[in-house]
Amino acid sequence: QVQVVESGGGLVHPGGSLRLSCTVSDRLSRFYYSGWHRQSPGNQRTLVATAGTGGFTNYANSVKGRFTISRDNAKNTVYLEMNSLQPEDTALYYCFVRSATEEYWGQGTQVTVSS
Repeated sequence: QVQVVESGGGLVHPGGSLRLSCTVSDRLSRFYYSGWHRQSPGNQRTLVATAGTGGFTNYANSVKGRFTISRDNAKNTVYLEMNSLQPEDTALYYCFVRSATEEYWGQGTQVTVSS
């Protein structure tokens, strides 16, 4: 069973920054697709950003220009750099990785943006 563990969440003031990390217990390179979703209380889980092995990335409109996703296969880690954070970014952030036949999710890391 592949383990996916997120870290880096916390409390930050509006306008602040955080970097989330998602470490995978297997070779990240065998998962062609990876990304982040988020879910706030009372809302559905929504896509934040995705990244593929070919270097392509995709972002939700609400985070474009503020968030950056990246993959480091050598460290088996997916990152989400978040800048200019706003209260509406407050949510539980989940990481996932996907291969042709498998998909794994982490337990989430909480991000709270508040003054």
